[in-house]
Amino acid sequence: MPASARLLKRFCNIAGMIHFYSVKFFLTFILLLCFTDVAIGQKALKDSIGEKEPIAVVELGGAASWNRGNGKLSFGYSIAAEVTPIENWLELELGVSPTYGAHSREWDADLLFKKPWTFSSKVEFMFGAGVTRTHAVDHGVTTNSMGGEIALDFMFWPSLKHQFGWYLEPAYE
Repeated sequence: MPASARLLKRFCNIAGMIHFYSVKFFLTFILLLCFTDVAIGQKALKDSIGEKEPIAVVELGGAASWNRGNGKLSFGYSIAAEVTPIENWLELELGVSPTYGAHSREWDADLLFKKPWTFSSKVEFMFGAGVTRTHAVDHGVTTNSMGGEIALDFMFWPSLKHQFGWYLEPAYE
C-alpha cells in the first residue's frame, strides 16, 4: 500500500471521528450555506398588456427539525414549488425536506394551501395549512406516518421583479 493511502486510512480512522454520518452532516451543512432560503420566480405573461407574473416560485433552502419528544435535532434542506391558482387568495405549495441527525434520517413531503397577504411590493406573508407524509428511520426502525401541518411563510423580495428573494417558513407538523 502506498504511503499516501496509509496516511489517508490512518486519518479516516482517528478515534472513529469520521464516519458516514459525519460526512452526511458536513454535506448537509454545506448545502445549508449554499442554498439558504432562496426563492426564484419563473416569469410568464399575465395579460395582453405585457405585465409579467411568475408561473411558479421555486424555493430552495435549509431545514432544521427538533423532535419535542426526545429532543433530537436534525438538519437538511428543503425544495418546494409554489403556484397561485387564485390571485391574492390561494397559493399551493408542494415540497420535500430530507433531514439527517445522529442515527436517524427523515423525509417529509407536504402539500400546503396558503392564503397570501402582500404588505408591500417587497414583503409578503402567507398562512398555510395542509397535509404531510413522513418516512423516518431511527436506529434502524422505519416508520411512515401522515399528518397535518401549519406554516407561516415570510417572503422578502429585494427587487420589484420578484426573480430572486429570501423566505422564512416556520412550520409545525
